[in-house]
Amino acid sequence: MKDQYGIYYYPNPSNKSFKMYVRSNNGVVEFRLHNENDPKLFEEHDWITYEMVKQAAAMYENKGNNPLKIYDFDVALNVLKEHQEV
Repeated sequence: MKDQYGIYYYPNPSNKSFKMYVRSNNGVVEFRLHNENDPKLFEEHDWITYEMVKQAAAMYENKGNNPLKIYDFDVALNVLKEHQEV
């Protein structure tokens, strides 16, 4: 899907207030989370690479909050391909 901020997918399809924006920056997939209930989140957090997500996930290992659940590389690639951005 696409809106004024760019291409996105819903990281949790049952909660449409969260959108995960994705882009290809010189061949590197980047992510940016948006929460319609907290617009500052999008403003305060810049684009991050999947490598950064994997590094963060290592810190959350065995703590129950795995970022890899919402920063889905395969979904991002598919969404970008749908919009011919990869």
